[in-house]
Amino acid sequence: MKIEDVRRLVNTPLSNPAYAPVTARFTDREYLHILYRTDADALRAVVPEPLQIDAHEPLVRFEMMKMNEVTAYGPYTEGGLVIPVTFEGEHGEYLHSMYLDNFSATAAGRELSAYPKVAGAPKLYVDGPTLVGTIDFGTLRVATATMGYKHYELDKRQAEAQITVPTFMLKTIPGYDGTPRVQELVRTQITDIVVKEAYTGPARLQLFQHALAPLADLPVLEVVSASHINTDLTLAPVKPVFDYLEGTR
Repeated sequence: MKIEDVRRLVNTPLSNPAYAPVTARFTDREYLHILYRTDADALRAVVPEPLQIDAHEPLVRFEMMKMNEVTAYGPYTEGGLVIPVTFEGEHGEYLHSMYLDNFSATAAGRELSAYPKVAGAPKLYVDGPTLVGTIDFGTLRVATATMGYKHYELDKRQAEAQITVPTFMLKTIPGYDGTPRVQELVRTQITDIVVKEAYTGPARLQLFQHALAPLADLPVLEVVSASHINTDLTLAPVKPVFDYLEGTR
């Protein structure tokens, strides 16, 4: 294989890349969101500067996403925690953790963008009158969310606003000596979206202690709201907004 051929490839193995070099389209991407209050000091411990939290309203969003149809990747599910933040006066969200059951999507999300994806076993399903979201890490349960199934319609504009908020992530690539070679805060925002259904209703959330999947380090003090949303969408590319190695925007 010639040098110019290697340069055209974006991931390895060269003969069988971990993911296809295409932009994925999500059809019937289903969300379960549970917004809850937590401890402000716990948030400060995990949100990287220059992002800022609202210490007077320390919120976290538990998010489950069931990808019913995805070009290039196939169906999969993921879940994790998202934290409302501000950056230079702009309100957005910081992606704290994501657990999913698809290796190609994990590799692409980490390498092409900066999604904090790790392997897990999330599920989103209907159990009689209840929408249920769970995350297992190995054989152990680390999160269980429940919501009344399609109790009340939610305004689609409100639902769209939940999903199209600016999103910030930390991109770190280590060098061969173990120190960071790339370390950037990046921003993305979904704009290509159609909200097909949206509902709200009563909800509860349990997070369980685990040394290697520490979702419970952001404890649930009070559930604020919940939503169940079905969409078609395409993710947007990321752009760096702060370089930690240079200390500049």
